[in-house]
Amino acid sequence: MRHFPWSTANVVDLPTIGTPVDTLSDPSRSPGGPGARLAAVRLEGAAFKREFATTGTPDTITTHDLVTLPYPTRFGLFRASRAIAPFLSITNRMLVIRWHETDGRERVLLFEPSDVELGRYTPYFDRLAQRTPDVVARRMLTEHGTVRDHLAGLGIAPEDVDYLLFDHLHTQDLRRWIGTTAYQADLGDQPAAAFPNAKVIVQRDELAGMAELHPLQRPWYQPGAYRDVPPEAFLPIDGSVILGPGVGVVKTPGHVFGNQSLIVNTSTGIWVSSENVIAAECLTPEHSKLPGLAKWSREWEQEVVLNANSIETTADQYNSIVLEKTLADPSQRDPRFRQFFPSSELTGAWTNPGTTPTFSHRALTHAHTHTS
Repeated sequence: MRHFPWSTANVVDLPTIGTPVDTLSDPSRSPGGPGARLAAVRLEGAAFKREFATTGTPDTITTHDLVTLPYPTRFGLFRASRAIAPFLSITNRMLVIRWHETDGRERVLLFEPSDVELGRYTPYFDRLAQRTPDVVARRMLTEHGTVRDHLAGLGIAPEDVDYLLFDHLHTQDLRRWIGTTAYQADLGDQPAAAFPNAKVIVQRDELAGMAELHPLQRPWYQPGAYRDVPPEAFLPIDGSVILGPGVGVVKTPGHVFGNQSLIVNTSTGIWVSSENVIAAECLTPEHSKLPGLAKWSREWEQEVVLNANSIETTADQYNSIVLEKTLADPSQRDPRFRQFFPSSELTGAWTNPGTTPTFSHRALTHAHTHTS
């Protein structure tokens, strides 16, 4: 059953955005089998990294916590964890990125601006909540702040937001952000767009895939939430693009067919962000102290540990993570780990023994330094 206001065919007719990156091919479509594609992403990633470093830097990047919530250990740390806890905790965060175009126009991009309240109705999390006693749920879930409150604290008016970007649209309900074309019974009104000038940057492959979901996808999407959203609020892209100085989107398929990662150039070097993994140490598990990770990585000769709640195309996700690992610079705090900022980062909690990360970023911040 289709739930979207567009068909696979007319997705092609939507406007697009950004300067395409010729250096990177689609990790799922380059020639050869998955092993050949893995070798290709290492070479192409190194070439693109040199190119991207010359694009400049944005004006500012700030990080804002939204919610800490439970997540199955077997998903977040795939087959590697030996923790006794069935659940771990992850913290969802929003990045606010600002830059100026060459003509002087200021741009504001929100990365992962999740509507936490509506995201709870994602089928998997909705079923989990129904099985969890309220007293336990209150201990496992902490809301830190809303998208609107964080923006108000920054002095950013809703109409000044230009772009909304997610690594993928699992759990996302965007009706409040981009408005609807019809009355919404569950919201009690027809929401006007909270961000009236914002466009959602999304891979064309994800829009096409969401038009008719596969059974592997259904637990993680809210297709009904997209039935009455305006198609013109979306800006589809094909592959990797540069959005502004030091700001880009890299296609990283696997976790979902149209997965994408944020890449930014900052005062500490290049950062990458997505939900392909839930901890920086999942890119270098040989340095992890989480129970099982280093041993599993060594015995299975796996150099990364996937976030694997939806194994749509596992080899592609593995290759995409290696691309992210190639692009991200070493952390200045501890060079064993990369400047990979999980959009949902593993967070230690006493309720989840064996899942406290060895290393956490907790925030990605940047302020442009002007030179004379």
